[in-house]
Amino acid sequence: MVETIIGIDGMACGMCENHINEAIRNHFRVKKVKADRKKKRAVVVSEEALDTEAVRKVIAETGYDFIDMTESSYEKKGLFG
Repeated sequence: MVETIIGIDGMACGMCENHINEAIRNHFRVKKVKADRKKKRAVVVSEEALDTEAVRKVIAETGYDFIDMTESSYEKKGLFG
């Protein structure tokens, strides 16, 4: 599993976060996605790494600004992980 943190500028409200979440879900096979306007990012968990240029394009198409993207290995935490 891979955790991808996508820096995004331009989100102003909860609807903006939902817009980003839906755009990512509709274009990539992801397990989890959570946009956060205050932190100016979206955290995505997926089986495989996401293509940076494809992510940049999806973010731009939604009307927001792609800042950067980092990936790291993801391990589920908690009692049942």
